[in-house]
Amino acid sequence: MAQPAPILGELDFAGDDHVVPFQVEGLDVRGRAVQLGPLLDAILERHDYPQPVARLLAEAIVLTVLLGTSLKFEGKLILQTKSDGPVDLLVADFSSPENVRAYARFDADALEEAVQSGKVAPHELLGKGILAFTIDQGAHMQRYQGIVALDGHTLEEIAGVYFRQSEQIPTRVRLGVAELFDRDENGKARHRWRAGGMVAQFLPESPERMRQADLPGGDGEEVGHSVAEDDKWSEARSLVETIDADELTDPNVGTERLLFRLFHERGVRVYPPQAVFDRCSCSRDKLKAVLSGLSPDEVEHTATDGHIAATCEFCSTTYRFEVGEVTAA
Repeated sequence: MAQPAPILGELDFAGDDHVVPFQVEGLDVRGRAVQLGPLLDAILERHDYPQPVARLLAEAIVLTVLLGTSLKFEGKLILQTKSDGPVDLLVADFSSPENVRAYARFDADALEEAVQSGKVAPHELLGKGILAFTIDQGAHMQRYQGIVALDGHTLEEIAGVYFRQSEQIPTRVRLGVAELFDRDENGKARHRWRAGGMVAQFLPESPERMRQADLPGGDGEEVGHSVAEDDKWSEARSLVETIDADELTDPNVGTERLLFRLFHERGVRVYPPQAVFDRCSCSRDKLKAVLSGLSPDEVEHTATDGHIAATCEFCSTTYRFEVGEVTAA
């Protein structure tokens, strides 16, 4: 007998920076949902990115967190875009089980021109290029990498292309980013970033049903097949698509409440949340090892007044070394 759905008021809400796994048994759907607040603020404010760049990187972070928390082993999931637009590089790095870091690279002049001409949609900022997902299971394991073209107007659409081509599991991704302007406890004006997202996947017990649902060539679009999309996945996908971007980021609509709104008639079950943190994996020893691999000419060219300064692109921490430290070996 199916267990009754929990009363919403009895839930211990996860809050920001916690990924909530969920399952909708009535629709054969599993997934994860998240709202990011302080973690996102810390990453974006550290670099003081222009608003369009910050929004793009925020979406990349949400997507990486949703996918990275599905890893069942100690390793990394790295999302990276490389393209010819004003924002030519996005990198978001998730180290299981809980650490996140990210950065963006952009051409300030090209970005200013894009802003002035109103060309700030994601596909206009990224331009032509690729999106790559890399799974690194450690030094003694082979890396896995999936690559797709930046074929879509948003990162959400591009991620959909990746799942259709690489994972071959019916999947729907939703991403949202918002800026909040309010006042702190002392009445001082405050600006905050928020982001939210959800990934839902059709995972029926019968493999034949999954293949049938995945025959259409893109979230139900027919490509010449006569087999209809599975009714359960069609319903689940339609429900996920009703989510408004504001719901994904609204601090008054927690993750569990949103899941309840969507799936309560089908009996959604939520599992213990997983916290994620803004933590970089750089260290003085790691950077020293990299610098020690430079040739004497490269060290001399890099050094200033007998010292080398190396700054981590992710966390902006600067490490300083005397030339002798990296040439002693």
